[in-house]
Amino acid sequence: MVISKKALRLIIASYVICLPFISFANPEPDTTNVKTVETHEVAKSAHEEHAEPTDVKSKIKGFINHHVLDSHDFTFFQDDETGKHYGFSLPVIIWDNGLQVFSSSKFEHGEAVAESNGNYYVINHHDGKIYKTDATGTLTEDEKTGHPTNVRPLDLSITKSVLSIMIAAVLMFFIFTSLAKSYAKNNGIATGGARIFEPLVVFIRDEIAIPNIGEKHYKRYMSYLLTIFFFILFLNIFGLMPFGINVTGNFTITFSLAILTFLITNFTANKNYWGHIFWMPGVPKVMRLVLAPIELLGVFIKPFSLMIRLYANIFAGHIVLMSIIGLMFIFKSWIGSSLSFGLSFALSILEILVAFLQAYIFTMLSALYFGSAVEEHHHEEAHH
Repeated sequence: MVISKKALRLIIASYVICLPFISFANPEPDTTNVKTVETHEVAKSAHEEHAEPTDVKSKIKGFINHHVLDSHDFTFFQDDETGKHYGFSLPVIIWDNGLQVFSSSKFEHGEAVAESNGNYYVINHHDGKIYKTDATGTLTEDEKTGHPTNVRPLDLSITKSVLSIMIAAVLMFFIFTSLAKSYAKNNGIATGGARIFEPLVVFIRDEIAIPNIGEKHYKRYMSYLLTIFFFILFLNIFGLMPFGINVTGNFTITFSLAILTFLITNFTANKNYWGHIFWMPGVPKVMRLVLAPIELLGVFIKPFSLMIRLYANIFAGHIVLMSIIGLMFIFKSWIGSSLSFGLSFALSILEILVAFLQAYIFTMLSALYFGSAVEEHHHEEAHH
């Protein structure tokens, strides 16, 4: 009997897919008999059998939370057996009865109470925030929300996210100053490593700024559009590194970027822009009164959509990728771990595309809002 190659490939593929669910999957303890026995000893032994996977899952969940949250130190990796962390501390700057400045090493990675000028502070493990406490490090929690009720001082520290932003800013400064210098020296021809970024600069000008804003006004916004594109792109790329950098997946960062677009749009808008919002031409006067609040609401919805889109996509990407990596430690089999590794690798490649795509979408929508703000009045509308 001759089997075609397509059928043989289908059989082999189906067998490989089913392997982790049949013979190589982790054997789960049979709890059917445990449920029928009502003795205390059997119930206790069943609980002990399930304790290990629960502990592994809690460790994975804690590692994911640590990866996506900001921190006051920069840890590359840690040894679970010895408890030693490999990285460096960052400066803690707090305003609490005056300026309090000390190293984050005093917290011992959140395990100790830090003292500064007679004041005591502790890091909450759930949200990574600094709270004021006593020498014992006691935190009182709200019974309803579970959040600490201790005083939270004004935190101006250089955290991991702030350091990443500084690094991105320094990289952008040196890359584009060298690109500008090469243009000046070689009559508009880029040289050196900065040539890699020249096509992106031209793309933003020709495909984003000019079509959406227009040739008359696009130069006013080019500096911001270039800055926001490469700033988001660099931080997205940083987030793909195994250092727990999650800047653009931070709600406050995306909020700040959206506010900048909101302010530039509304402070540079012409009277035609505001006329279309409060007294839309070509529409009956009664409908204008109805549409004006809706149009005004849209002014605030636009930056909100910018903020949520960037935050949700980057944050969800981190959670999904780290969860798939965590499956390697749950399967504990070569086939299951191999499939998890292959899936996480493919998703990492996809995340590189997402890093560029989210930078492009934020820049393109910002240019679209700028274009609507400076759009000239059309004479035909005045006759309606």
